[in-house]
Amino acid sequence: MQQTFAVEATPYMLRLYVAGQTPKCMRAFSNLKRICEQYLTNRYQIEMIDLQGNPALARRDQILAVPTLVRRLPEPVRKIIGDLSNTQRVLAGLDLSSDVV
Repeated sequence: MQQTFAVEATPYMLRLYVAGQTPKCMRAFSNLKRICEQYLTNRYQIEMIDLQGNPALARRDQILAVPTLVRRLPEPVRKIIGDLSNTQRVLAGLDLSSDVV
């Protein structure tokens, strides 16, 4: 299962790796959507990759745990592991904390 949710003008390209529709993975997606809508309105693209159907895709971004969020753009690539429930940690991980005041 690979889903892409795009919004016009996409300087933040995010990839969320999950393994099925577990509560933790669905919570990570929900938290990510909420954070993006609040802090990156019209500036993001989310690609959700389900490793259950094709675990070999984990090699591309060296994924060791799920859920894992990978910020592909802007560079450098950054990773956040977990359900993304700590908004401040996610903002710092995305290097957005200085943009949001």
